[in-house]
Amino acid sequence: MAAASAVSVLLVAAERNRWHRLPSLLLPPRFPGLFRTWVWRQRTMKYTTTTGRNITKVLIANRGEIACRVMRTARKLGVQSVAVYSEADRNSMHVDMADEAYSIGPAPSQQSYLSMEKIIQVAKTSAAQAIHPGYGFLSENMEFAELCKQEGIIFIGPPPSAIRDMGIKSTSKSIMAAAGVPVVEGYHGEDQSDQCLKEHAGRIGYPVMIKAVRGGGGKGMRIVRSEQEFQEQLESARREAKKSFSDDAVLIEKFVDTPRHVEVQVFGDHHGNAVYLFERDCSVQRRHQKIIEEAPAPGIKPEVRKKLGEAAVRAAKAVNYVGAGTVEFIMDSKHNFYFMEMNTRLQVEHPVTEMITGTDLVEWQLRIAAGEKIPLSQEEITLQGHAFEARIYAEDPSNNFMPGAGPLVHLSTPRADPSTRIETGVRQGDEVSVHYDPMIAKLVVWAADRQAALTKLRYSLRQYNIIGLHTNIDFLLNLSGHPEFEAGNVHTDFIPQHHKELLLSRKAAAKESLCQAALGLILKEKAMTDAFTLQAHDVAIAVTYNHDGSYSMQIEDKTFQVLGDLYSEEDCTYLKCSVNGVASKAKLIILENTIYLFSKEGSIEIDIPVPKYLSSVSSEGTQGGPLAPMTGTIEKVFVKAGDKVKAGDSLMVMIAMKMEHTIKAPKDGTIKKVFYREGAQANRHTPLVEFEEEESDKRESE
Repeated sequence: MAAASAVSVLLVAAERNRWHRLPSLLLPPRFPGLFRTWVWRQRTMKYTTTTGRNITKVLIANRGEIACRVMRTARKLGVQSVAVYSEADRNSMHVDMADEAYSIGPAPSQQSYLSMEKIIQVAKTSAAQAIHPGYGFLSENMEFAELCKQEGIIFIGPPPSAIRDMGIKSTSKSIMAAAGVPVVEGYHGEDQSDQCLKEHAGRIGYPVMIKAVRGGGGKGMRIVRSEQEFQEQLESARREAKKSFSDDAVLIEKFVDTPRHVEVQVFGDHHGNAVYLFERDCSVQRRHQKIIEEAPAPGIKPEVRKKLGEAAVRAAKAVNYVGAGTVEFIMDSKHNFYFMEMNTRLQVEHPVTEMITGTDLVEWQLRIAAGEKIPLSQEEITLQGHAFEARIYAEDPSNNFMPGAGPLVHLSTPRADPSTRIETGVRQGDEVSVHYDPMIAKLVVWAADRQAALTKLRYSLRQYNIIGLHTNIDFLLNLSGHPEFEAGNVHTDFIPQHHKELLLSRKAAAKESLCQAALGLILKEKAMTDAFTLQAHDVAIAVTYNHDGSYSMQIEDKTFQVLGDLYSEEDCTYLKCSVNGVASKAKLIILENTIYLFSKEGSIEIDIPVPKYLSSVSSEGTQGGPLAPMTGTIEKVFVKAGDKVKAGDSLMVMIAMKMEHTIKAPKDGTIKKVFYREGAQANRHTPLVEFEEEESDKRESE
């Protein structure tokens, strides 16, 4: 008889009625009935397990939060984890969490995380029986899945044939149509002549969508609203498809205006079984990428939910699917749905499904990969409550969501509990690398209903405080608080449609906020002189200390009476403050010359020059030299010590996040020192050059 897999250790424990001693199974207390069902299944399933493979060690061919996520479940099951890392990730969280870790090359993913040969070699060296690809990188690479099979290593994912069939849009649409899965009317044929494509577009009826056959992430995708613009958009889509996928073949589909993006979580096993774990709504996106997801989809009736799930299962069975997969649909305003594509891997947003079903999908992946049957039947999978996932990115929403990089100077999060999960791969002091995706974390919350979950999401976002780089946290607060989002009226054009309300330009700090910042600075630095003047945001704040412990603050033509104190809570400093009788509470952080206030309204950042009574100017300062706008590589250096420059002269060129940034002189002067050579890495906000102090500057500082 074949040896039982390592993941079946739980089965033995359950059989001996010792399951209550096991660590948390990620089944929250709200699922006692489901938990009992799960345990009963474990007690009987050991007799039906057919695996001939042991999984005692798994290699995670990924990085960041998904690597950490897989390791947590592996540890729970007693399975050892093996990490791989690039040179940029040497000190990363996933490396520290793993039982073993192996370097696989330089920072660029093509030379590390996308190197199939290196990863296979690590699997052999470490004696890992299985590889979990996570998502991204090699997760949907048919060649990698096939290579694992050839090397006798379990690929924790579907068979290569399923990856192949679902990876080509035209092939997948044909398979789905034959399986009775609704598909959007369109042309997916081999004749790629301009005339043929144009004729089919006319037959389908405008507007139509041109899509790259091997597309993804919005690449090679164009909306054509009239026959007159068809040729231009076709050529544009082909150019982008060729550049992105080395294949300019396209398909034509009817364009569904303002659709919803609804996807269904499916699971298949080696025994021909397949189930669905309900749907997620992932409609709200920017740059064709998801930003907030929820489960179940709002406003979906039970009969539509059942039809969605059954269609997804037919899709999975049509390609003999094994493991975790997601069948994605577009849905119109009347809740008609059409197959879009199938992601043959675990999705970024899988935690919201886990929260509403009380399951651990990574555990299911490991168990099924070891040859076991799906742990629950369709009837045993129940839906309870509502869950949201907000993706927290290092990006600037006010600058077209431009991704950023740099150090996480300060990072504090809400407290994790059974209904709040922080899915992350970084810690305070870590760097968000220029080489990889700028996602910092996923904040996942659950509650009994949608409104309660939305309230919890907003509460938790206010507690997610980051300093060191731009993030989308305030944007997520605006989004989750928008009346149309609260009402569940979501669709893929939500952000463009509500652009003005969601991306309000940051106003100058209110005078009350300046008073809070001034008080925080005074209390933090214990400066108790009777009268002095602060400068913040080019506004003078005349401060007078009153001997009753309060302060009078004059800002322009208005006087504020300010009183408050500091207190500590969970290693954080809070400012409890009253301004003209209005009380407030905010987390207070002072770093260098910047005061950060985090309150229920969001975050406020106030620059205040250090007063003379607090500190003196360092003789080693950079004298007004430019700072690196973001972490990157110095590509060119145009100046050297002793050079005289004019304001606006180019000093050097940085390459960051695959973009070029020219650093210019902020003023006239003489270069005293250049801190970086060409090819060097510079962190965000670090000085790049130092200026000689001019005589006029010396006189002003005296």
